[in-house]
Amino acid sequence: MTRERGPRAALRLPGPHARRLALGLVAAALLAGCSAGPTEAAPDGQGTPDASAATGAATGAATPDPSRAPTGRTPDGTLLVADFGSDTVTFVDPGRDGSGKGGAPIASVRVGTAPYGLVVGEDGRAWVATAEGVAVVDTRERTRLALIPYGTESGPVTTGEYRGGGMGIALAPDGKHVYVGVNVPGGDGAVEVIDTATREVTGTAPVGMRPFDVDVSPDGREVYATDHDSFDVTAVDADSLETRRMEVAPYGTEGGLGSWLKPHYAVVRPEDGKLLLPFEGERLAVLDPRTGEVTIEPMTANTHQHGAALTSDGTLLVVGTGPIGSDDEDPSLTVRSPDGEERVVPLDGPHEDVAVSKDGRTAYVTGGFTRDGYWNGITVVDLDDEESEPVRLKAGNRPLGIAIL
Repeated sequence: MTRERGPRAALRLPGPHARRLALGLVAAALLAGCSAGPTEAAPDGQGTPDASAATGAATGAATPDPSRAPTGRTPDGTLLVADFGSDTVTFVDPGRDGSGKGGAPIASVRVGTAPYGLVVGEDGRAWVATAEGVAVVDTRERTRLALIPYGTESGPVTTGEYRGGGMGIALAPDGKHVYVGVNVPGGDGAVEVIDTATREVTGTAPVGMRPFDVDVSPDGREVYATDHDSFDVTAVDADSLETRRMEVAPYGTEGGLGSWLKPHYAVVRPEDGKLLLPFEGERLAVLDPRTGEVTIEPMTANTHQHGAALTSDGTLLVVGTGPIGSDDEDPSLTVRSPDGEERVVPLDGPHEDVAVSKDGRTAYVTGGFTRDGYWNGITVVDLDDEESEPVRLKAGNRPLGIAIL
């Protein structure tokens, strides 16, 4: 059940979105929504895909400088990005005071084909969702420890937008389990449970199509898969692996796979356990997983939105990837306070995901979005100083997922 605040418009799309729906129907035969692979041209001549891109050798990649790499353990505050274009993760020095100024890539570790999401535990191990399996990386020593194959059959290992294998990934609050969303091209996906001690898959739960994102409730009792191509969120009981599917479609589901108006990424609000899912810089869907009820709050960026993160004080950060219609705005980062007030920070070129520093003062936005191209870097945004200009920092090869060590 969906309840909106203000005019009911879920099925009566406003002008811009009527055009977007038409665009989406045409796109069904071309892209069918959103990208996560080497299929489109890049802006400004940076990293234009070619035959070499599929093998991890796209031009314009940000190459690590070994002379900058620390000889001991990786310093706290280092950024880690999943390089969809080169089958690696890259460690990035965030520069002076984490500002991006003077920063650069310092080392890369090969993890597996087309890495997408990643998560880092308190023990310093990173869990990286690739097309082949979940890679385990010792971030302190910068080495791969293992590659855990999926239990779900997801087809041949490929690198394209709809490649099978892992997408969203999350860690249980107690660190004992990792949950990874596995895409099965052309069908429903799965959430697989990995025991972090044994590094084995111990359970599988069915979810919707293309689980872009995976999150865990604050108490660890439920896991949530944001199912991009089926317009819903699947709640998975962490103990029994029983599931509930909840539709989240503030614009309706018309257009099916050809629609752009689908859920992408979510965050879980700690104080009440509700999921926040941004749509198009216009609507924030607030899902109560206990009841399946969705309420809608207005947003202001008017741009196609993907990655999201929460600061410790409840500020919501949302990446705007760019326009999908003639009336849309360019890429941006929305900074939304708990009371709903928003500041929209313009970004230069396409972006995908976002992480926030532990002190909540700095946002790091990856440039590996591919529908309108990509760039091999991170944009650093000072969240305290509204007058400061974002800083662009070279980082990896089509960086998608990001974490802060």
